[in-house]
Amino acid sequence: MDTRAARRTRLAAVALSAFALSVGSLLPAGAAPPSFTYDALGDSFAAGDGVGASQAYPDVLDGRMRIALDDLAAVPGATVPSMMGQLGALDADTDLVTISIGGNDIGWGQVVLACLVQPDQACAGAVEQVKQAITAGLPGLLDGAYAQVRAAAPEAHVVVTGYPRLFSPEYGSYVVPFSPTIALEATVAEQQLMNGAADVLNVTIREVAEAHGFQFVDVTQRFEGHGVNSPEAYLFGVLAPVPFHPTVDGQHEYGVALRSQINPDSLRR
Repeated sequence: MDTRAARRTRLAAVALSAFALSVGSLLPAGAAPPSFTYDALGDSFAAGDGVGASQAYPDVLDGRMRIALDDLAAVPGATVPSMMGQLGALDADTDLVTISIGGNDIGWGQVVLACLVQPDQACAGAVEQVKQAITAGLPGLLDGAYAQVRAAAPEAHVVVTGYPRLFSPEYGSYVVPFSPTIALEATVAEQQLMNGAADVLNVTIREVAEAHGFQFVDVTQRFEGHGVNSPEAYLFGVLAPVPFHPTVDGQHEYGVALRSQINPDSLRR
């Protein structure tokens, strides 16, 4: 190595050492970077039903933001009222709360079943009923629940997630052989009706969440093209043990959506 090259190498090493010292001086001696206490509330989507808690989005959310999952309190089958039993996980030290709730309060499962086994007209009637349940009954339930979440975790940043659309109509009808003589089917028209109801659900959840100062994270685009009838589905199909719930890939997409939307500066330090 010639003299000039050696000099440049020494100067670079000195500069890097100075930078490291300047960064280290921002923290007290021996101090670790801050971490954030995180509690997850909600239903089976947050609990990881179908994939296991270790694959659920609250567990995969931990990472570059140094979020430390304290309690995964979410329970499969939870409704807005029953979620109040999960609030014991929260306290004054909670920095971050995520909530996925509302899908079990509106009779959504019965709508999907109706659309799979009945003609388009019956499906349309069932979808209209669920949309009325969403707009008329759900806001009041969420409003009371969110108020109690804020009281239980007064300093926390609260993030509310939406739900994905279940179907990808661009791939045609969703046909499932149920027996040698019976096939379940959701036509393209029925899929569009159900996806429209999912949009109404998300808008309703967003409006109430934002009225409480909570952040809303929409996962619709993350699941676009990955409905149950997609060749690369992010949701389990109707014959799975836990149908219409996120697969491992779907849970990963929830985690990515949350990581991309949560600003670490909004979390208490």
